[in-house]
Amino acid sequence: MKDTLLRFNDGLYMTCIWVAGLSVATMSLIIPWGIFARYVLGTGSSWPEPVSILLMVVFTFVGAAASYRAGAHMAVGMLVDRLPQRIRLSASLLVQVLMALICLFMALWGAKLCATTWNQFVASLPGLRVGLTYAPIPIGGVLTLVFVLEKLLLGDQSHRRVVQFDLVEENEGAA
Repeated sequence: MKDTLLRFNDGLYMTCIWVAGLSVATMSLIIPWGIFARYVLGTGSSWPEPVSILLMVVFTFVGAAASYRAGAHMAVGMLVDRLPQRIRLSASLLVQVLMALICLFMALWGAKLCATTWNQFVASLPGLRVGLTYAPIPIGGVLTLVFVLEKLLLGDQSHRRVVQFDLVEENEGAA
């Protein structure tokens, strides 16, 4: 059961990486197009800016979930690292519980925000509902919650091959 759950989370992690990466790649193509259209063609498009902002929100919330699992999120451990081992473990558990609460807040209130704004449309993209633009918040909250629960129940998984693929590739080339 544990291996199945870890493999599922590995797939979820890779999906987060791909979604975040494609968001950044797409955004880096859209922004130059908007600049080119405005200054070279003289016809500014209304869609590049809101689409780029939406992609940045997707990148932020989905990428944060992947970053959390990889242990690459920002953390200041100066004080905790100086505590005795038992207190350090208690502090780590407290951090994970607080993270789970934050994720629940993001998921529940983010879903409420999506539902509340569902009948509104983005002015520069009339076919896009405002509620859909807020969807990365609850989705990111749920994804991060999955990885928080994984860390609480199964321990830190930042050492897994799927997470450390760049280190594995470097080591394979050295052999």
